[in-house]
Amino acid sequence: MVTHVVLMKPRVDLSETDRRAFVAAFQAAVREIPAIRGVRIGRRITHGAGYEQTSIDAADFLAALDFDDLAALQTYLRHPAHEALGVRFGQSLSAALVYDFEAVAPEDLGRI
Repeated sequence: MVTHVVLMKPRVDLSETDRRAFVAAFQAAVREIPAIRGVRIGRRITHGAGYEQTSIDAADFLAALDFDDLAALQTYLRHPAHEALGVRFGQSLSAALVYDFEAVAPEDLGRI
């Protein structure tokens, strides 16, 4: 499995209309791109852990999308719905970190 991880920080001046348009573009991509196998979305939480004091404040939200393999991820990245999402992505965020990982079960750790 390949997991596409996106950490996002929205622009402080992002309007509600633009926020809704970004969310709608993401929902359309998830709905229209069959290569996506799973999606997790989250908001950053803080709870007093020591690492919070030394971590950079680079993200308020997480999107993690799962794909069967690298070819499926590349299909997603080339899809017109992802291109539309990319436009909103650039307009809506002040910062983003994007990474792709080959994910395995704990018993398969020796393979990576």
